[in-house]
Amino acid sequence: MADIIDTLLLLALPASGKSEVRRYLDLMNPEECRRDFHMGETVQLDDFPYVHLMRRVDEELVKTGQPRVYFKGPDRSFLDTWDWGTLVELLNEDFDDLLAKDMGRPASAARQLFQRLDAAARRAGAAERLGGLPDDVTSMLAEALETEALEHLVDKQAEYPDTLDGKTVVMEFARGGADGSDMPLASPFGYGHSLRQLSPAILERAGILYIWVTPEESRRKNDDRTDPDDPGSILNHGVPIEVMMGDYGCDDMAWLVENSDREGTVRIEAHGRVFHLPVGRFDNRVDKTTFIRKDRADWTGSEVEAVHAGLKSAMDQLAGD
Repeated sequence: MADIIDTLLLLALPASGKSEVRRYLDLMNPEECRRDFHMGETVQLDDFPYVHLMRRVDEELVKTGQPRVYFKGPDRSFLDTWDWGTLVELLNEDFDDLLAKDMGRPASAARQLFQRLDAAARRAGAAERLGGLPDDVTSMLAEALETEALEHLVDKQAEYPDTLDGKTVVMEFARGGADGSDMPLASPFGYGHSLRQLSPAILERAGILYIWVTPEESRRKNDDRTDPDDPGSILNHGVPIEVMMGDYGCDDMAWLVENSDREGTVRIEAHGRVFHLPVGRFDNRVDKTTFIRKDRADWTGSEVEAVHAGLKSAMDQLAGD
């Protein structure tokens, strides 16, 4: 890869340390980041805000006696598992918007979000759900969600730099399958399916930083980080236990790496082409990252040394050093 990684896919089970690693990188000296991690200043994309907004759609529908359209219940999994692909299609769109520096502000951010959710679902092979709602229900949803939808749009556009030269785009998401699943995971579960759905523009330039924890450690850290008063937070949101067991009970990254035809990569066949995505694995099975949640002034030298050395080793693997 180039001296500076262009696009980094930050992948791991929930609560494995992805958001903490992002915060650590954000707080590092730029020269140190470039030297030790092959990364420029970061630009962040994440699919979690869409999961939160989909849950909010369901909440508002239930208030008016309408059925849920995205999830089986407030603490349950997707009704349509192909919505894992809907999230990928939204990330593809966000990546394109980033490259184009699309700063458009619609008359209604909520209505634009609804249109995007339906279009992404269609591309992913899931059902469109919002366009067919009665007009009065759509109006109610738009009014209830306008503030949050606009905040999301503003936050997304605030990430757009003047130029991407010397920058690293970091795309974060988690995928997996039910506890005890056989490998390879069947579509639409796992990283294999979601990586195949990424656009060629992403696959051509991306490498993977995989944060390795066991499913048991993922569940423990998920319980520890959950703040029920801050469900939309990147750092403090909790994943329901049904989802942890049914969708994140295992993952397929080790299988993908072990079955690639090129060492240290994941082989992806997509869009009529073959892509080999280099992989670096950061071993966080013994927790090295939770301290990053604290104020930086409270970090200890030994904590910083452990996370820095682990990340440097993983990023050197990814960059081929």
